[in-house]
Amino acid sequence: MGILHDYFRAPGASDAIEVAVGPGGDIDRHSGTSLDDHGVDWFDAKGLDPYIVLGQLIAFVKEIPFAARAAAPALVWPDERLWPQGEVRPGQTSPWESGLFLQQLPDESIATLADIRDEQLPLLARRWGDIPEANFTDVHDVQAAIVEFRALARRARDHGHGVYCRTVI
Repeated sequence: MGILHDYFRAPGASDAIEVAVGPGGDIDRHSGTSLDDHGVDWFDAKGLDPYIVLGQLIAFVKEIPFAARAAAPALVWPDERLWPQGEVRPGQTSPWESGLFLQQLPDESIATLADIRDEQLPLLARRWGDIPEANFTDVHDVQAAIVEFRALARRARDHGHGVYCRTVI
């Protein structure tokens, strides 16, 4: 099955946690519903992770060398402050063992994606499609993914929302 990444927009981190993890970040209370069931504006990006794969697209758009930490998303859940990684609590399951992670893209990355122009699409698709970390079917598949990211980023920008990535391992 692999690692799956769902990208969506939400007004803030607490809203994103509610729909992606569960009420108050309690994964044990998650209803198992999909993002569709919550009326969330999202898309399934399958194996397109927010660090390496999306980071390379952002670097290509900005015409700069890729640096993994330069546009890295912020981890929203699990919250290291509330449950430090590796901490054991008797009778409780660590959120770090849930296989679910929620990240928020930096505002600069959202702006970069939102500003992609149509005339950039063919070159971006060829460059991004050649990275070994992504498994695209063909250049049309690559271009469609770029258009999805751009559209979500534009809607997030227009509504003053953030863009989040729910990763399920």
